[in-house]
Amino acid sequence: MSLVLALIIAGFAALVGGIVGYFLRWLVSLGKKGSVELKIKQMMLEAKDEANSIIAEAEEQAKKELEESRNEIKEKETTIKKTEERLVKKEELLDRRQTDIDEEAEAIKEKIAEIRAIKERAEHLVSERQSELEKVATLSKEEAKEELLQAIEKDAEEDLIVRMQKLEAVGKEKLNQRAQEIITSAIHRYGNSVAQDIMSTNITISSDEIKGKIIGKEGRNIKAFERATGVEVIVDDTPGTITISSFDPVRRQVARVALENLILDGRIQPARIEEIVEKAREEIGNIIKEKGEQAAYECGVFNFDPRLITILGRLYFRTSYGQNVLQHSVEMAHIAGLIAEELGANVQVAKAGALVHDIGKALDHEVAGTHVEIGRRILQKFGVSEDIVKAMQAHHEEYPYETVESIIVQVADAISGSRPGARRDSVESYLKRLAELEAIANGFEGVQKSYAIQAGREIRVFVNPDDMTDLVAKQTARDIALKIESDLKYPGEIKVIVIRENRIVEFAR
Repeated sequence: MSLVLALIIAGFAALVGGIVGYFLRWLVSLGKKGSVELKIKQMMLEAKDEANSIIAEAEEQAKKELEESRNEIKEKETTIKKTEERLVKKEELLDRRQTDIDEEAEAIKEKIAEIRAIKERAEHLVSERQSELEKVATLSKEEAKEELLQAIEKDAEEDLIVRMQKLEAVGKEKLNQRAQEIITSAIHRYGNSVAQDIMSTNITISSDEIKGKIIGKEGRNIKAFERATGVEVIVDDTPGTITISSFDPVRRQVARVALENLILDGRIQPARIEEIVEKAREEIGNIIKEKGEQAAYECGVFNFDPRLITILGRLYFRTSYGQNVLQHSVEMAHIAGLIAEELGANVQVAKAGALVHDIGKALDHEVAGTHVEIGRRILQKFGVSEDIVKAMQAHHEEYPYETVESIIVQVADAISGSRPGARRDSVESYLKRLAELEAIANGFEGVQKSYAIQAGREIRVFVNPDDMTDLVAKQTARDIALKIESDLKYPGEIKVIVIRENRIVEFAR
């Protein structure tokens, strides 16, 4: 019984404790709620104060910016107003100028009309006067003009001659210098003899029947051969011989090899000709390369570009007054090396400069300029040392001697070219060229006689002074020079001198 009572009391106590705890919890929660609300209210008040402060600052800033905007607008309005005033003034000024221009244009039109009227009256007066002059002189306008021109020409002829002589005298030094440059250029470019036995190659054939095959039906084969090789094939009445003629020695050698192979093959037709010519061109190309390498090796000159060696090998087929240019260059290299060694100069530069001194002659028929200038461009293109270029460029005194080696190369060139037996020319072809030169001059009207002198480099023409005046003599000299250029093949330059001499003889008895 006491246990039950104890349990009841314990349960009641627990119930009372729960009720009291709940009540206490409720009281605590009410206190916390009141403090949070107070904090919220305080935060709201602070936020309102801050918002009012920000609004006040914004209003103040807005007022300032508004004031600045108003001031800026006022300044722009003032500027625009001034601009408008200037534009108005300019428009007024332009209107005034346009008015002045219109007035001046009208005045000019009036003056033009007056000038035209005056011109028409003047032309009418000139026409009337001309008609009156024609009636008085019984000459037409053209006849009077012709007589006047003849009279003026006759009166001015002596003055013209004196003036030309004065100009020639004033510029004599420059003209002589220019003439020397031209002659040097021509001699250097065509330093080889252009006699028939140098410009041409003769091929021996077994029978004249082969000539017919070479010519072909209606000349078809020979035309195809000339077109493929770029040479001239001469088939004349000379028994057992065909002549190949060309200024280019390489083309001439290609043609020679091709023609010999065609004759051996026997099948001479256009298609076969092209094939054989191509093979001959390859064969000559190999020879050129081999000869260039052989010359460089013999002279001990190395480190040249292979393309430069190939150009050097072309000189194997080039001659100068009968002297092979490649052999002449090799000989010069040895001479230059000996001289350089004795003088303590650069032996390799002297030998290299001597070896390539005439390399421009390999291309002088294809490229404009003297062979020295062509050679300089070739060496510079292939990166040859500047010392070698200076050594080779002065061997004809076109450039100054800048180094000892350049003088050595010039001396070696003179020694190699002037030694006995080095160079020769065909006497028969030389005499034939002189005879043709005199025949051309003698063919002109008024020419009494002519003489070719200075180894064919000068021709003196004597004319009849009664048949031509000095002006006509000058024109005759020019015509003879043009005729020589068109009809003859010759090295260098030919000077034409026309001599008009009056001889008056009287006897005192």
